[in-house]
Amino acid sequence: MTALTDEAAPRTGATPRGGRWIDHWEPDDDRFWAATGRRVAARNLVFSIFTEHLGFCVWLLWSIAVLNLADNGVRLSVGQTLWLTTLPNLVGAAMRIPYTFAPARFGGRNWTVVSALLLFVPCGLFVYAIENPGIPYWALLLIAATTGLGGGNFASSMANITHFYPTGRQGLPLGLNAAGGNLGTSVTQLAMPPLITAFGLVAVGWVWMPLILLAAVSAYFFMNNLTKATSAYTLREMGAGARDGQTVVMSVLYIGTFGSFIGYSFSFGVLIKNTFPDITGSHFIWLGAFAGSLARPFGGWLADRFGGARVTMVNFFLMGLGVAAVAVSVRAGSWPMFLAAFLFVFVTTGVGNGSTYRMIPAIFRARELAEVDQSDGAATERALTRARRTAAAAIGIISAVGAAGGVLIQQTFRISIEETKGIAPALLILAAFYGVCVLLTWFFYLRKVRVGQTRMSLAEAGV
Repeated sequence: MTALTDEAAPRTGATPRGGRWIDHWEPDDDRFWAATGRRVAARNLVFSIFTEHLGFCVWLLWSIAVLNLADNGVRLSVGQTLWLTTLPNLVGAAMRIPYTFAPARFGGRNWTVVSALLLFVPCGLFVYAIENPGIPYWALLLIAATTGLGGGNFASSMANITHFYPTGRQGLPLGLNAAGGNLGTSVTQLAMPPLITAFGLVAVGWVWMPLILLAAVSAYFFMNNLTKATSAYTLREMGAGARDGQTVVMSVLYIGTFGSFIGYSFSFGVLIKNTFPDITGSHFIWLGAFAGSLARPFGGWLADRFGGARVTMVNFFLMGLGVAAVAVSVRAGSWPMFLAAFLFVFVTTGVGNGSTYRMIPAIFRARELAEVDQSDGAATERALTRARRTAAAAIGIISAVGAAGGVLIQQTFRISIEETKGIAPALLILAAFYGVCVLLTWFFYLRKVRVGQTRMSLAEAGV
């Protein structure tokens, strides 16, 4: 057994598997958590964030590249430009399903190494595309699609880190993990313009490669696999989760939060260029993703403190107001108002990302505990185990649907621009959608229903 396995060694006789595997892991045991669990979890969180961050950086390559393709000899219509940023989003959403299973199948540390190395593929192909500007548009689409591998990293990272932390304290670490990844969006959009000016567009592909190698090596030496997590859930359980009403509802809500964040992040530069053509969009597009990323752990913290459902409902109301303010700014032709309102919307997407993600395990935990006698410790432990497995399977589906929702956001803007030459109709549709999300959150999680002899809401049960 290695030293890293020893530091989380069992109090009773579990058999170590060797290598970077930990066979005994009980984060809900306060003594275990204080003695070794917190330290091991924090180390794995740090390197998980690093790899996921690079995944987002690569995923968003084309959101900045499309603003500079004309200077590289590639001229595209607005519709073609939006498709180059939409396809990576769509592929990234699809990749979240297999990536969710990967840590359970191969080990969280092992898969982090593999998923980091896979990022060389889109970076290498990006370099090829920029050095060969005459390649056909369909080839550009295929090359852009490979950046979706970076979008899959989010699902595997979140699924892995969930197992390291106690059930009641997952909001903040999951928020930090997600925020660290989400910040890759703004880092790409902030760092690339000066890099392009200095070294040309091709540098956007080369710059990430040494960092990708560093992430893979770091994960190999400093992360762990959890034996307990390898039996987390099965494909059959994920299929059952897809039919679960709670999974369906939370998928819609996650479209509203994460779908909005990633959809706006991919589209923000194009929206600025279309609405305010005299403004250099590349100077500002990073601000949105940056604001949303920083707000995500705050949303998780608020959810831990006040309940995910309460925070989520209020947040959707604020999202609707924010989008309405963007529409007013478009009508008034005010760039400062447009930027301020859109940044407010980005902040609310981040808060909502944190609060909705905190809701998912809490929903299944509350449902399972409601069906057992909690004075029976063994029955309670079995219920908590079922809740973890069900929530882990549901998270894979919900995160995939939420990312796919970003495609819907982008296409709403594309159709609005092509049909009306502006984005105001799309903004009104989005404001109405956020209103629907307010109602869904209240109806399913804040409305009181009869549970046994009492009336209570899921929010009162800890959701």
